[in-house]
Amino acid sequence: MIDRSAIVDYWDAAAPSFDDAPDHGLRAERTRAAWARTIGAWMPPAPAAVLDVGCGTGSLSLLLAAAGHRVTGVDLAPRMIEEAGRKAAAAGLSGRFLVGDAAGPPTGGELFDVVLARHLLWTLPDPGAALGAWVARLRPGGRLLLVEGRWGEAGQSGPPYVAGAESLPWSGGVGADQLAAAVRPLVAGLRIERLGADADLWGGPVHDERYALIARV
Repeated sequence: MIDRSAIVDYWDAAAPSFDDAPDHGLRAERTRAAWARTIGAWMPPAPAAVLDVGCGTGSLSLLLAAAGHRVTGVDLAPRMIEEAGRKAAAAGLSGRFLVGDAAGPPTGGELFDVVLARHLLWTLPDPGAALGAWVARLRPGGRLLLVEGRWGEAGQSGPPYVAGAESLPWSGGVGADQLAAAVRPLVAGLRIERLGADADLWGGPVHDERYALIARV
């Protein structure tokens, strides 16, 4: 079993340099515009209530806030949440950022129009339970947006992940067919959009599997 404190320590240590990755910080205008265009196409009209689970430093949360949505970001690592709050304040954007387990967000009985997760499922000890918890946070007609993939390139640089990570169910990512099979019983319908060919999203070409699963409840 992976030690929770080790996970928090890992992501806290990663927070100061997390945004150096082009698709994390969205610092380049071309990358930021690509994510704004892509994620905007999946969203209902603003203002929608959005729960961004595993929000990291809040880059996608802030894109959505800038588009007029009401965003709540949740992350297990306090330093990630601090950075998200700092970025929101610097940009003059509103958003609520909470320290908590993305698999069971600390939002009580509140319901949302959208639950968003990007590159998170590989870190979870029970991704199936997390998917059920996220769907339960959606209003009728709400949308589950999962940006995922199989990492042929990610994770090859930087410090190794916490001890025991190789035992995680979806360590290394999850393929689109497998994720669709897990989500389909929970939702009314879903589709897959392939994202690997859009180099602007990633700051350059990628050769592993990248996709979005968009589902409605």
